[in-house]
Amino acid sequence: MTQNQEILDHLQTQGPINPLLALGEYGCFRLAARISELKRDGWPIHSRMVSRRNRNGKRITFSEYTLQGVA
Repeated sequence: MTQNQEILDHLQTQGPINPLLALGEYGCFRLAARISELKRDGWPIHSRMVSRRNRNGKRITFSEYTLQGVA
């Protein structure tokens, strides 16, 4: 199964995905590139910026992706 297929399956069955989850679960270092390819193939993927504090208390921002129309 390709990374695109794994990420799409995740979006369809498990919901949102972010870069850290993609790296840990699927070995994907370039989630944004995979998402871009899936969008190019017609998948309605929505991105939003998420802001959290890391373990050192520093505020970090990253993208989280969801498949539109999937609850």
